Amino acid sequence: MIGRGAAVWTRTAGTGPQRVLPDGCTDLIWSEAGPDGELLVAGPDTRARLAPGPPGTRAVGLRFAPGQGPAVLGVPAHELRDQLVPLAALWPGAEVRRLAERIAEAERIADAERIADAERTAEAERTAARQAVQGRLLEDAALGCLRTAEPPDPVLAAIVAGVSRGTGVAGIAAAVGLGERQLHRRSLAAFGYGAKTLGRVLRLNRALDLARTGVPFAAVAATAGYADQAHLAREVRTLTGVPLGRLLQGSGG
Repeated sequence: MIGRGAAVWTRTAGTGPQRVLPDGCTDLIWSEAGPDGELLVAGPDTRARLAPGPPGTRAVGLRFAPGQGPAVLGVPAHELRDQLVPLAALWPGAEVRRLAERIAEAERIADAERIADAERTAEAERTAARQAVQGRLLEDAALGCLRTAEPPDPVLAAIVAGVSRGTGVAGIAAAVGLGERQLHRRSLAAFGYGAKTLGRVLRLNRALDLARTGVPFAAVAATAGYADQAHLAREVRTLTGVPLGRLLQGSGG
């Protein structure tokens, strides 16, 4: 983990495109697609997107908490909104090549550290060990950027807390001592979109977390802060492209 909220994830592509839901986050990704693999950056999404890739393609990513990505990547979040771009478009090419070479060698590194042994360890365990090394290398690269970055904007935590409580934009602006336009500009730079959209995205994720545990949809709506179940249904379809029931079944992509 890097600070609070950044985490490593892994994914293996299935037989069709996978639906990536908006979560207010930015991701640094190593994809094994292609002969040499590739480092990518996924910006904050306003709607679900379908992640293409041949079946079996593996990826390892480092997901930054809302507002954390710009300090690592060096660009305002709104410049990456709804985009998937090569890391080489943001960082110096030589730096990206060095990182890509180290990540591509992760299996050798894992063996050298006795995490996995090519002769004695099952393929699944070797894959997990390789991805653990790849994730650690992504974390190390991000930490290097954070050491020289400006201190976090103290307003960001207050914005996230405010929208999570359901506080309106005017109330958040007053609480942090900013005008609404100033708040919007700070939010765009940090999160990729304004506080209102951030609130919708975070509320969606709270609702999905509840629904996945089997909570009835009406109770999900009430607990997550929707006006009613119909409001929940509209927001889920708008932000993810599929109805809530289908999304939970995993058939949405």
